[in-house]
Amino acid sequence: MAKTLFLTHSDCQKHNAGPNHPEKPERLDAVLEALDFPQFSKLLREDAPNCDRSTLKLVHTSELVDNIFNHIPTEGYVAIEGDTIISPDSGEAALRAVGAVCAAIDNVIAGQVQNAFCAVRPPGHHAEAGRSMGFCLFNNICIGAEFARRKYGIGRIAIVDFDVHHGNGTQAIFENDGDIFFGSTHQSPLYPGTGAADEKGVGNIFNAPLAPEAGSQEFRDAMESKILPALYKFNPELILISAGFDAHHNDPLSSINLYENDYTWITEKLCQVAGEKCNGRIISSLEGGYDVDALANSTIAHIKSLMDA
Repeated sequence: MAKTLFLTHSDCQKHNAGPNHPEKPERLDAVLEALDFPQFSKLLREDAPNCDRSTLKLVHTSELVDNIFNHIPTEGYVAIEGDTIISPDSGEAALRAVGAVCAAIDNVIAGQVQNAFCAVRPPGHHAEAGRSMGFCLFNNICIGAEFARRKYGIGRIAIVDFDVHHGNGTQAIFENDGDIFFGSTHQSPLYPGTGAADEKGVGNIFNAPLAPEAGSQEFRDAMESKILPALYKFNPELILISAGFDAHHNDPLSSINLYENDYTWITEKLCQVAGEKCNGRIISSLEGGYDVDALANSTIAHIKSLMDA
């Protein structure tokens, strides 16, 4: 039996935010090309299904969902907010991105696989309940968490986010919900300006901001001193990962200096927690990463570690 499920869909490559936008289809192209080697032959690969629009409303307001779909253009581009842009295929891409996370949860909870990675776009962790922002239309990981609770009655879900930008949307959606853990390392100061260490929610939020030019040691120290101990104490029944790879030293949108082996390290650490606390159950979904080569290599490191867990 395959240990790791890999979910993606060609619709996610069709979402286009316009010329010169960093969240470009080539990001996903690079990831898929990097996985086209025999060492990944044991990956169970499936197309991400569509989700129903009602699934989006598990965490988002009806007004937001309807506004996005009412503004999908027949051609060209529409700016939803700042540099969060939609084009004719963006709606289908967004439904596939959420559908991938929900399908991953179905497979992992059923015991068909131990863990899963969703290679999807648009990303999600900046999207708040009533606001799309930061390249994100809907919060894929938050919808997945609520889906897992509603469908399977899972009581304690942990979300760990190592994207270089703070997952403000994830924090805002769950900051008053003690059954959801949110732990984040991210550069500060940097967009979106949230994620201070003293933002603690109801004791369920654990932010570990990193100063510009921080590197591997600072990242690992933050994880080992704050995020991982809190995660162990939380006793999760399921771990979800917002897997952004834009803290890589080659990424153009940040100034944190991580390397591929840092993503191997944190994935192994999270798999260790999952093995001890929740039968190895992890679902990871792609967030940022804007140097296509760095993104591909970092994703490979992450997936290898999931497969070897």
